[in-house]
Amino acid sequence: MTILLVLLRHGETPWSRDKRVQGRTDIGLTDAASALLAKRRLPDPYAGMPVFTSPLTRCTQTAAQLRLTAPITEPRLIEMAWGQWEGCSLADLRAEQGAAMAENEARGWDFMATGGESPRQVWQRVGPWLAERAALGSPTLAVTHRGVMRVILAQATGWDMLGKPPAKLDWQTLQLLTLDKHGMPAVQRLNLPLATAVDAGRQP
Repeated sequence: MTILLVLLRHGETPWSRDKRVQGRTDIGLTDAASALLAKRRLPDPYAGMPVFTSPLTRCTQTAAQLRLTAPITEPRLIEMAWGQWEGCSLADLRAEQGAAMAENEARGWDFMATGGESPRQVWQRVGPWLAERAALGSPTLAVTHRGVMRVILAQATGWDMLGKPPAKLDWQTLQLLTLDKHGMPAVQRLNLPLATAVDAGRQP
């Protein structure tokens, strides 16, 4: 028996627009992202699923703009911590650190920003949550972050987190996976677009 797991990244923020690492820094959505999300909704097959969000504002705002029903805040869905590198761009970090940055990125699952968290550590908190959802047998929608979604995709595909991921994700779409009885993910369908909200101009 498998259950459905649907992942959605938060909308655009000023930092993601400028390609700055956000991590745990609590940045809200841009006005443009909020307006765009207000004109979208979940496709009908997924509209009634239990919803969980990261506690960071950019995720809770995304859930609110999509009018998701009774979202539950789940601390384990928070973004990977980037420590002292939050607010920087990867391009600048690579230019400044040179070979040291290349060596760090070559660690794959154990890549870690100064004072931050590794992908392996992200999985150590997210994996048990997925196992809990699988044990309940309940389909689940999670509004979360790029770092968390990359870790789940890596587990689903066997990607070692070196080089390019096995699939290119459109961060404004839904990612559909299944969980086995132990909470291990497998890819079902990637990059499913959100629907257009027929009643976008009405008050919820």
